[in-house]
Amino acid sequence: MIIAPKLAPGDEVRVVAPSRSLGIIAQDVREIARHRLEHLGLRVTFSDHVEEMDEFHSSSVRSRLQDLHEAFADPNVKGILTVIGGFNSNQLLSGLDFSLIRKNPKIFCGYSDTTALQNAILAKAGVVTYSGPAFSSFGMKKGFDYTLAYFCKCVMETAPFSIEEAPTWSDDEWYLDQKNRQFDPTTGWLSLSPGEAQGRIVGGNLCTLNLLLGTEYMPDLRNTILFLEDDYLSSPEIWDRNLQALLHQPSFNKVRGVVIGRFQRESQMSHEFLKKIHNTKPELHPIPVVANVDFGHTTPFITYPIGGVARLTVTEEGAQVIIDEH
Repeated sequence: MIIAPKLAPGDEVRVVAPSRSLGIIAQDVREIARHRLEHLGLRVTFSDHVEEMDEFHSSSVRSRLQDLHEAFADPNVKGILTVIGGFNSNQLLSGLDFSLIRKNPKIFCGYSDTTALQNAILAKAGVVTYSGPAFSSFGMKKGFDYTLAYFCKCVMETAPFSIEEAPTWSDDEWYLDQKNRQFDPTTGWLSLSPGEAQGRIVGGNLCTLNLLLGTEYMPDLRNTILFLEDDYLSSPEIWDRNLQALLHQPSFNKVRGVVIGRFQRESQMSHEFLKKIHNTKPELHPIPVVANVDFGHTTPFITYPIGGVARLTVTEEGAQVIIDEH
C-alpha cells in the first residue's frame, strides 16, 4: 500500500466537490472551516468548479473529474478534502486517472458518498485514503474537539493510535443551529462477537460501498477489517439487506473482523436490532464484531485509513481498536 506524506504546517489543502457542491454550504460554515484548518497551519485553496451547481446540487462529471485530477497533479497540493457527501461520486469512477493518483499520492479525506472514490482508489491505485471530516465538517462550532483530535492523529502524525470512546454524541442539525446544540452521553460500544484480529481496513458508508459490488472498483476483502456505517436513510431492514449483500461476496469468508459505526436516530436502529441482525448472520459469528463505535453520520467521529491496518479485540466486557498503519 502507498501512504501519502502526512500533512504539516504550511501545506496546501485543496477543497473539491466530487458529489455535492460547495454552493449548498452556508457562508458562515465555510469561514469557520477555513479558519479552523488555517489554525492547524494549513493553507486552504478551492478547486475551479467547487461552487458549480446543477439541479442535483452537484456539477458535471467533466468538471468534477477535472478538479480531482488537477488537485492530485498539483505538486503544491499535499491534501484534498471533499466538501461534503452526496449521491453521485460513483459517476466519476470510469473517468478517474488511477495512474495519476498512484504517482501523486495525497492525503484524501471525506466520508459518506466519498466512500465510493476511497475504496476504488484503494482497489485500483493501491493508495491509502482517509474516512474522516469533510471540509464542511470543520465548520462545526461546538463538539468538534474529538473529531479534530483524531483527524490530526491520522493525517498529521505517524504513530499508531487507539480509538477511545467519545464522552458525548449528537445527531442534531448543527449546520442549521450552531447555538442550541444537543449532546447526549454515549452508551458504550456494543460487543456482538468476541475475538482478536488484525487486517487492512476496507469500508465506510455501507450503501455506498455496495455500489462497487461486482465491479473492478471493489477492494479485495481478504484479510480485512471492515469499518461499516450508514445514515438516516437506513433502517434495521435496509441495514440487514445491505449487510447481507456484502456477506455474499465470495471473499467474505476471509474477512477478519467488523467495526460498525453509530447510527442516526432516524434510522430507528437499536442495540436489540443489531443483536438480532448479527444473530442471523452465521458468517459473522467466528470473527470479532463491535458496534456503536464513534464514526458515521453522527458527531463526533474518528478519522480512519481506508487501506491502513487495524487491530481489533472484542470481549464480552468491551472492545479495543488500534490503528497501526495510517
